[in-house]
Amino acid sequence: MFDKLKSLFVVEDGSSKAKGKATTSKTTKSAAPQNDEIVPSSQPKQQSAPISTTGQANDKFMSILFGAMDKANLPGFDYLEYKQSLKNLAKMPMDEQTRYQSAFAMAKTMGATPQKLMDAAQHYINILKEEEKKFQAALVNQRGRQVGDKEKAIQQTSALVQQKQKQIEQLKKEIEADKAKVDKMKSEISGATAKVEKTKNDFVASYNAIIGQIVSDMDKMKQYLK
Repeated sequence: MFDKLKSLFVVEDGSSKAKGKATTSKTTKSAAPQNDEIVPSSQPKQQSAPISTTGQANDKFMSILFGAMDKANLPGFDYLEYKQSLKNLAKMPMDEQTRYQSAFAMAKTMGATPQKLMDAAQHYINILKEEEKKFQAALVNQRGRQVGDKEKAIQQTSALVQQKQKQIEQLKKEIEADKAKVDKMKSEISGATAKVEKTKNDFVASYNAIIGQIVSDMDKMKQYLK
């Protein structure tokens, strides 16, 4: 069902990647390694490549959003079936208004009305908005796990450094090691923040790619289906 819904809403380019990017983007100075990529403290610290946080519609989030739409698919002929009819007529030599009206002519035989199609389109928008709420809640938790704990750890370790600076010469090596830990965790925060931002922007781009098309169809249905 993912492929079917994707074919209705996503225009593929030559590399088979979904088109569309979020309007806001940011590149951070460093990237946080995964748990299995953390370099032991005994090894030299390496600079990580920057992480681009430009949002881009991708199959992961498209699959989640399309899955929610599929699960909430209304019975009978509704907006999704009308969308399929529009796609089937896309290659026909007709203008946009004629295409919408021709697809509706067939839809009428299935009991569809302009209002029913509009209501169905709004139904799927509501479903997608619920998915957005779930994503935002999960994003808050993810940010807290990946960033909040490290910020607390930095504060604790920095306090330990200040305390050890008052001690005798024998503690200097331990102090330097703790300073290195602080630098490493700051680098991890920068990378973790970039990953969270990238995840958010990927979702926003995927979400906007679908919502934009649905809203556009609704506007055209309002214009043409009278």
